[in-house]
Amino acid sequence: MRSVCLLAAWGLAFTVAASAKTLTVCTEASPDGFDYALFHANSTADASSEALYNRLVEFEPGGTRLVPGLAERWELSADGKTYTFHLRAGVAFHTTPWFKPTRPLAAQDVVFSVMRQIDPQHPWFHQPRQGWYYAGAMQLAGLVRSVTAVDARTVKFELTRPEAPFLANLAMGFLSVVSAEYAQQLQAAGRMDDLNLKPVGTGPFQLRSYVKDAVVRYDAHPGYFRGKVALDKLLFSISPDPATRLQRLKAGECDIGLYPMPQTWDEIRRDTRLRLLMGPGLVTSFVGLNVEHKPLDDRRVRQALVLATDRATIARAVYGGAAEPAGNPFPPSQWGYDTKAPPTLPNLARARELLKAAGVPEGFPLKLWIRAGAGATNPNPRATAELLQADWARIGVKVEIVTLEFGELLKRTRAGEHDATLLAWASDNGDPDNFLTPNFACAAVAGGSNVARWCRKDFDALLAEAREVADGPKREALYRRAQALYRDDAPWVPLTYPTLAVATRANVVGMKVSPFGLNHYAGVDLK
Repeated sequence: MRSVCLLAAWGLAFTVAASAKTLTVCTEASPDGFDYALFHANSTADASSEALYNRLVEFEPGGTRLVPGLAERWELSADGKTYTFHLRAGVAFHTTPWFKPTRPLAAQDVVFSVMRQIDPQHPWFHQPRQGWYYAGAMQLAGLVRSVTAVDARTVKFELTRPEAPFLANLAMGFLSVVSAEYAQQLQAAGRMDDLNLKPVGTGPFQLRSYVKDAVVRYDAHPGYFRGKVALDKLLFSISPDPATRLQRLKAGECDIGLYPMPQTWDEIRRDTRLRLLMGPGLVTSFVGLNVEHKPLDDRRVRQALVLATDRATIARAVYGGAAEPAGNPFPPSQWGYDTKAPPTLPNLARARELLKAAGVPEGFPLKLWIRAGAGATNPNPRATAELLQADWARIGVKVEIVTLEFGELLKRTRAGEHDATLLAWASDNGDPDNFLTPNFACAAVAGGSNVARWCRKDFDALLAEAREVADGPKREALYRRAQALYRDDAPWVPLTYPTLAVATRANVVGMKVSPFGLNHYAGVDLK
């Protein structure tokens, strides 16, 4: 009788599991961790800040418009330096095998989430060996004077100066709100690393298990403050090769295939079982030139590489025409773009003159680092690198292509070990400052996001002035001046402004392409 009962129970469990609504996403890389304040890859954001957490304010899915998140409303003081946020009542943290919350979200969670990243006296400030990536890049410590809990549901931010993009910055993933109660337990137990390895948030999904380079499994958060999502389970299947992702999508092994190669878009459109979703990206692909490495410390050498690069061919051959040649650090879809500065056309004669004037011998070696596999911003890094190798060989530059696993590439470029690296930057908040400050500010060199390691005080001064200006036209004028300095000094070789796309099965509804290159599944359902 006991064995019959066990079989019956097993059959019931199998039926329940089989009927659970599971969304399987074929994604390109493993997350680096689950505390996004430490990292910056989109694949990590999808697995952490997008799935597990919320911010005080958030971006409307698929767009750049700010909407209330954990804060239901807020006020700004007349001098532009004090923000007061009023939190929603009863927001539940995840209940997991490793943590059982005793209270809902409170102001102290917001204070902890911010101050751990900017206060050297905070017990968590020195915990991550690699530092707080975004907080350093965004110069948050110099901006935020204090964050205080006025009461259980009111938080006050005191700034050192007015900051035009501050509200948008708060919607970025690195300012996701984590549980102070959980952090206190981990600190007391000497297991502070678990905040990144065994996460606890308020988001639509909660982590169930993770096998590196294989799969990430989530369950829907039953207490999600916006209401439980339509899905029961979310699964990320790690598939670095885009061709493999597409084949698995066609076979029904995946419901969503991220970052299909543009050369396959027509094939996807013709398949009635599939759908192709597209959208303009706030993205620039580029080669970052390390100005601390000779001869790249000479701007004439950097300018020569820009003049030797055939962007139109890269856009056509690698992106299948689903990208525009780039000239500025951010695309035309970003307000503040300098429309009077089109991409530089190849000029090999002038490039050779610049190298000769710089005293660079013909055939000087240059190592170009690229990531293994493809991502949202480049469908084929190897092909891009080989085109650059051929372009630069025409002016006597001998390029060695070095392929690294993506996480390793990011870690080593942050340390400044590279000569040149093929990367892309996707906006985090829809503001020009997010392209310029993290990538080119002097303070961002130490933080590692400024992979060119380029520092100009007059450029920094323009950014600082623009951040304090509320007037839109005046800010745009300052950003145009900053772009002119960037073009003149050439810390990057800008390549393309890609169009973003996601492939899904035909029964997937509610999926939206984000201009930030992120993927959010709380509004997705399976028909």
